[in-house]
Amino acid sequence: MADYQDSKAVVLRFYRDFEAASPARAAEILDRHTATDYRFRGVHPFNELEGAGAVAETVWRPLLEGFTAPQRRQDILMAGTNEKDGEPWVISMGNFMGLFDRPWLGIPPTGKIAFLPYAEFHRIEGDRIAESALFFDLIRVMVQAGLSPLPMQTGAEIIHPGPRTHDGQLFEPQDEAETTKTMALVNRMKDHIVSTYQSVYPRELLAETWHEDMLWYGPSGIGSTYTIDRYRQQHQLPFRQNLADLTFNGHVCRLAEGRYAGWFGWPNLTMTPTGGFMGLPATERRVDMRVVDIYRRAGDKLAENWVLIDIPHWLLQQGVDVLERARGIGLGSAANRV
Repeated sequence: MADYQDSKAVVLRFYRDFEAASPARAAEILDRHTATDYRFRGVHPFNELEGAGAVAETVWRPLLEGFTAPQRRQDILMAGTNEKDGEPWVISMGNFMGLFDRPWLGIPPTGKIAFLPYAEFHRIEGDRIAESALFFDLIRVMVQAGLSPLPMQTGAEIIHPGPRTHDGQLFEPQDEAETTKTMALVNRMKDHIVSTYQSVYPRELLAETWHEDMLWYGPSGIGSTYTIDRYRQQHQLPFRQNLADLTFNGHVCRLAEGRYAGWFGWPNLTMTPTGGFMGLPATERRVDMRVVDIYRRAGDKLAENWVLIDIPHWLLQQGVDVLERARGIGLGSAANRV
């Protein structure tokens, strides 16, 4: 049985130390837990960074300064061998929560509790984190701050719950047979998706790998859906009908452990928006989409799927800078809608 407990322990030690850190100590803590050639990928405006110092000053210090007493509220923790590079990776997913007391990335503060959905991937070398990818749902924070960066979405705007089974934090070794079964299922589902990119994903094909009462937790701007039929109506059809020439670029990390699996790409997809998706006009530009998917399997099918998309980066390629539009907008002002 594969045992990734040492890799998880590396990440959990980092999380423990970082939660107690002040903004001024962010670089020190990150340097203590990362390799000398630490590599970082993050959603726009962070993008790609090298070294603990740059990541601390660009990503973590501003977050710690913007949110008072932040907590990492982790819903899923898993680890495994990445199918793409054969290395051990750890995945953490949940929400950061804190008092949004000071501006962050140009988003005006609320002085209230705010939730920041996240998914984080770490490649482990020995007792250090060698590489990380961090996805935030920045649009959801903007919505909580009273901004409306996008038109009304097709799904529901909610704070995503953790797994229905409340067993997503895999602190103990998992059955290798269960892991193999999960990996095979998500790869089969992926192949179905890719093979139908130039058409509509047939309902009967969806039902081969998804439960009828599937839960699809989409990012703010798209929203969440429940059941196969509402998923098709509220996300799949708008996505397929308004985005043309979809190309799958592969994943950087793809792994499973027990009944859970996850992946991210950089970018996963390239497409041409033909108009209408997220309320945007058509463009002739080919644009990239960076996506995270986290899955829970129940029996022989998938039951829940948490999705984060780097929507600010996707919009920026089409000439829409939602973070720039947010700068200087005061909460409660007449100009509160960007």
